[in-house]
Amino acid sequence: MTSALFSESLAPLRADPSGSAVLLDIDGVLAPIVDNAADASVPETTRQLMIAASRRYGLLACISGRRASDARAMVSIGTIAYLGAHGSELLRPGWTEAQLDPALVQWSPRVHEFRRESDTPELRRRRVRIEDKGPIIGYHWRGAIDEQDARAAIDTIAAQAQEAGFEVHWGRKVMEVRPPVRIDKGLGVRTLLDERPFSAALYAGDDVTDLDAFRALRELVAEGTIEHAVCIGVRSADGPQAIEAEADLVVAGTDGVKELLSALIAE
Repeated sequence: MTSALFSESLAPLRADPSGSAVLLDIDGVLAPIVDNAADASVPETTRQLMIAASRRYGLLACISGRRASDARAMVSIGTIAYLGAHGSELLRPGWTEAQLDPALVQWSPRVHEFRRESDTPELRRRRVRIEDKGPIIGYHWRGAIDEQDARAAIDTIAAQAQEAGFEVHWGRKVMEVRPPVRIDKGLGVRTLLDERPFSAALYAGDDVTDLDAFRALRELVAEGTIEHAVCIGVRSADGPQAIEAEADLVVAGTDGVKELLSALIAE
């Protein structure tokens, strides 16, 4: 990525940093993708760049499929906001508990019951990892001994979830069981940007769920809520082609995101 392209794309944010928002996905963007999601981490060099960006820009926030509390523990910056569970949980700077979308609260008992019933010895034998995301359950087959066999078991769970009235969403070697309530990062982005006026906003993401955030930013421009939107696609080996197709600018993996953050804070 040339410095000229960075300079042109980031100009609206750099021209008004206090009136601009920087919104970042975590896995695959700040933290490299690993076989076991629990082992993922944000490199210290990236954290330091984020801290510097948070001091310069009006808002820096992380938006993740993980629980908001897990996202903050992973990034380890307590002075920024976190949107967890794809935007349905908001953890404000310094808060100890996240706010959950009220529409999801009533579904929590059913979500946890489905998780318990699906966590069978057979599933564990296949090395399918179940991730508790609060109102969402994630089933990962990345790194399973036989990924094809593990995916077949998850297909069965997906069918059971749909029969039980849940919605099913597929990502990069993960299937999520969600309540039949609208959950997407676009809604989360709107929540963050409704807090105060912004002139420009940037979002960086690498997966299908990040496309909702791209579209939300462009809708906010069309509505006149913000003047400029910058959608950054983060390229990866198994990432969806739509990320690159819908992005204003594409960077190469987590190293490309470090270059992006460096450009944002450059004097």
